[in-house]
Amino acid sequence: MRRTMACLLALAAAGTLRMAAADEPASTLSPTISPTLSPTLSPVEQRIVAAVRAHSPQALELLRQSVLINSGTNNLQGVRTVGQLFRTQFDALGFQTRWIDMPPEMKRAGHLLATRTGAPGNDKAKGKRLLLLGHLDTVFEPGDAAPLWSPQGSDSSARIRGQGVSDMKGGDVIVIEALRALQQAGALDGTTISVMFTGDEEEAGHPHAVSRGDMVELAKRSDVALSFEGSLLDKDGLATATVGRRATAGFTLKVSGKQGHSMGVTARILDAFRQQVVEPGLTFNPGLIVGGTEAGLDAGEIRGTAAGKTNVIANTVIVKSDLRYLDYAQRDRAQARMRAIVVQNLAGAGASIAFEDSYPPMAVTPGNLKMLEAYSRASRDAGLGPIGMVPPEARGAGDIQFVAPLLDSLDGLGANGRGMHSPEEDLDPVSIERGAIRAALLIYRLTH
Repeated sequence: MRRTMACLLALAAAGTLRMAAADEPASTLSPTISPTLSPTLSPVEQRIVAAVRAHSPQALELLRQSVLINSGTNNLQGVRTVGQLFRTQFDALGFQTRWIDMPPEMKRAGHLLATRTGAPGNDKAKGKRLLLLGHLDTVFEPGDAAPLWSPQGSDSSARIRGQGVSDMKGGDVIVIEALRALQQAGALDGTTISVMFTGDEEEAGHPHAVSRGDMVELAKRSDVALSFEGSLLDKDGLATATVGRRATAGFTLKVSGKQGHSMGVTARILDAFRQQVVEPGLTFNPGLIVGGTEAGLDAGEIRGTAAGKTNVIANTVIVKSDLRYLDYAQRDRAQARMRAIVVQNLAGAGASIAFEDSYPPMAVTPGNLKMLEAYSRASRDAGLGPIGMVPPEARGAGDIQFVAPLLDSLDGLGANGRGMHSPEEDLDPVSIERGAIRAALLIYRLTH
């Protein structure tokens, strides 16, 4: 935690950190960005930018085609169909592509993988090895009331509502358009780039060791990971990126004892957690509480059953809660304090707590901050303004967390929209071109 805060303070002192307020909406209307610096692009970089802009209408058409295909996580055929649509794009760019199936019992569609490798020892092999991440699935299952594709006006810059337009088919298209521009500028030769579009990011298949095993192996052969989840705007309307995400974990608290004791013990424990387990970025949320003279959970531990009488005080209580933390040191401190509170039982009552991890943390590291600085510089050089940083506690779980412990990482390079995961999800279409320009320049600089 000390290193995390030191990194944040150092960046703030350097004047490159723009903190978005945690209570700000996920995104706001796209601003008109005036260049703050004169473009300082090389001739190759100017060709890259020109290629992105020339292909912008086709990019939006590709996005439209993908969004018109429902690809809710549980719509396995829909996920595969979107994957095939994007696979043809990578094939045309000279990538080697394949579909990675998941075991049938996992009930997940699988992942799209596209790779190109600079020959080892060849003087044409260039720069850093990159891992680019996206996902094909959305939270919208077949029959959902959210529109598939609905422009909110006739102007080309009118916002577009649709299923997954910003989370994250827009980000997938940005990846493809950035790589297309690099190819047209002759800047892909000799590069080592792996692209994985997962089919179950919104609800990762279990066990994670299987559903994310291929991704982790790719990370071990890469130097930098870039993820194209939606780009958020800060309170001043400027773009941001993500250098840290909190871990997604949880705990199960069980209290039992003489009738009349367990409910009081449970309330005491949860209130002690609230008052004593307090650090910036650390939260817990008891989302399921079941109590009675008899109480239990279903096999998935998302529903409970209880029995009791109004004149008998419950003697069994089960609490299921999430636990979000910034890094493993913070997790260890929180768990130790919680265990100490739980063992302080009242006479006649017993309590136990068990912890489980899900998504690992994407800790704020010097390497991640360096990637943010490089991304911001590319954006400024293109005349698109600086890139700020989203506070780690403001972002939920994402695929990049499975690889961030292994290599320098940056997330939030995707499209800008509002209302993600809701029927109101929309997209600022101009953000596709902006995102592709920024990503293409960053990829070019990292790989050369």
